[in-house]
Parts: sequence; structure tokens; C-alpha cells
Amino acid sequence: MTTHSENKHSENKHSKDTVASNEGASNEGTHANQQGSQINTQGNSEVIAQTPELLRTPLQEFWHYFSANKGAVVGLITISIICFVAIFADWIAPHSFSAQNREALLVPPAWLEGGNWAYILGTDDVGRDILSRLIYGARLSLSVGLVAVSASLAIGIFLGLLAGYNKGTVDIVIMRMVDIMLAMPSLLLAIAIVAILGPSIINAALAISIVSLPHYVRLTRAATLAEMSKDYVTSSKVIGAGPLRLMFICVLPNCLAPLIVQATLGFSTAILDMAALGFLGLGAQPPTPEWGSMLASALQFIQRAWWVVTFPGLMILITVLAFNIMGDGLRDALDPKLKQ
Repeated sequence: MTTHSENKHSENKHSKDTVASNEGASNEGTHANQQGSQINTQGNSEVIAQTPELLRTPLQEFWHYFSANKGAVVGLITISIICFVAIFADWIAPHSFSAQNREALLVPPAWLEGGNWAYILGTDDVGRDILSRLIYGARLSLSVGLVAVSASLAIGIFLGLLAGYNKGTVDIVIMRMVDIMLAMPSLLLAIAIVAILGPSIINAALAISIVSLPHYVRLTRAATLAEMSKDYVTSSKVIGAGPLRLMFICVLPNCLAPLIVQATLGFSTAILDMAALGFLGLGAQPPTPEWGSMLASALQFIQRAWWVVTFPGLMILITVLAFNIMGDGLRDALDPKLKQ
């Protein structure tokens, strides 16, 4: 009897342990399922969060990275304002850039004693409104920068593609010419070109485009050499693409990002060089309103009429700085390495 009761007691205990273990296993399974559902929920939320980024258009993606640089946005706004003022200078400027008022010589800015609100930034030594001349000078400086950068960019891309695609004699000749140009200071070379051709706005723009050419040639050549070793270029050669198609259709679009950045920075260099040539009397000739020539004509009045020199210098500073910081933003938005 004792043995039978002990066996019965052990069976009951074993059954209780089995039930307890099953309950524990079911609880662990339920807990695991809850954790799994939480992980799935988190994964879904991450996918949902990443979905807008994956659905961005190229323009939206560019603006996302560009707008992350607040300084670049400020530079873009500043350049937009300057371009707007330059385009609509005929309607915005309060006076003609060449109109003289002999009764208002060296009038100080309007907020100073002796100032006149008809001439907000004052007048120069012959009674011309400084604000109007700055507005028209913005049109001239931006136009010269656009012409110089466009010409040097187009020629530089062509020569850089030739040098990068045709390795050998063509590459050596082009790059040695570029090295010779880089061996000379750019401003001295521009002065020499303008001195030979004669002082004028057109010759100054031509000189600036020539001295800016080596940078675009070297940059295009380096990008072309990097792209020529990639598989898509080899595939294009295999299917029979000609040299012109390879250079301008296959390779060039993939080299544009650094060239756009360099062209933006080249605007600031062109504006500075134009101001330097104008300051030396080799650029725009009087009475054409140009910031550098305005500085040159006002040097003798710097002690008693500071505004005649200060405001043209500030315009050069603000414009060049805006192009430089916008170029940094373009580099951040267009360089794949910086996006990573």
C-alpha cells in the first residue's frame, strides 16, 4: 500500500511539473511573439521613415543636401538679390549712372550730417549718385563674369576631354600648355593680354577667360581619366560608340558635378580680376560704372569722403563672399563622398 501511494504521489507531482513547464513555455512563446511583433513594428517604422528619402526626385535630393548648409542658402539669396537688381537696374536705380549734379559734389550718405535722401549713399566727385552706379555696376560685373566663365568652361571642357580621352601626344601638348599658363601669376597674365589687345571691357573679359582656362582643363581631364576606366565606358566601346559619343554623351555628364562647383567659384575670381583690371585702368573706361574703376577714381578722396571708396569695396566683398559660400554648398550637394 505504501509503495502504491508513493507511486501515485510521484505521478501527480510529475503531471504538475509537466503542466507548469508547459505553462512556462507558452508564456515564453507569447513573450517572444510580443518581442517579434515589436521588432517588426520598429522595422516597419524605419522603412516608413526611409521611404520619403527614397522617393525624392534628384532636384529634391539636391536641395536637401544644399539647404543643410545654411551659409550656402544665404549666399544663394544674396546672389539672387544682386541678379534681380542687376536685371532691373533701369527701373530700380533712382538716377542715371552718368547723370551729374554740380551742386551735389561729394554729398555724404543720407543718414549723415549734410546728407540728402535723394542720394541715399551719397555722390562722387562729379555729383553722380553712388547707389545708381553700384546697381549698374552689378549688371556689368555679373555680365563679365558670366561671359568669362562660360567661355573658359566650354573651351576647358573640350580640351580636357581631348586630353583625357586621347592619351599620348595630344595629352602631352595640351597639358604642357596648361602648365606654362599656371607657371605665371593669373593677374599678371591678364594684365599682359589686356595691354597687348588694348583696355576695354571685351578684352578684359577675354583675358579673364584665358587665365581661368587651365583650371577647367585639368579638372575635366582628371574626371575623364577616372571615368574612362569604368565598365559603362568599356561597354559603350564594345557596342560600337564613336569617340565623340563616348566623350560628350557617356563621359561628360558624369564629370559635370565638380565642373559646376568650379564654375561657381570661378564667378568670384572673375569678378575680382575684373575689379583689379578696372582699378588699374585696363578694364571698363569712364564713365562706365564698374566697381574696380569706381575704386580707382575715388582714391584721392579716401580721407575726406570715405563713402566713395567704401561702398564699391563692400559690393565686391559681398558678391565674392556669396559666390564662395554658395560654391561650398554646391560641393556638399553634388559630391557623393560628402553625402556618405
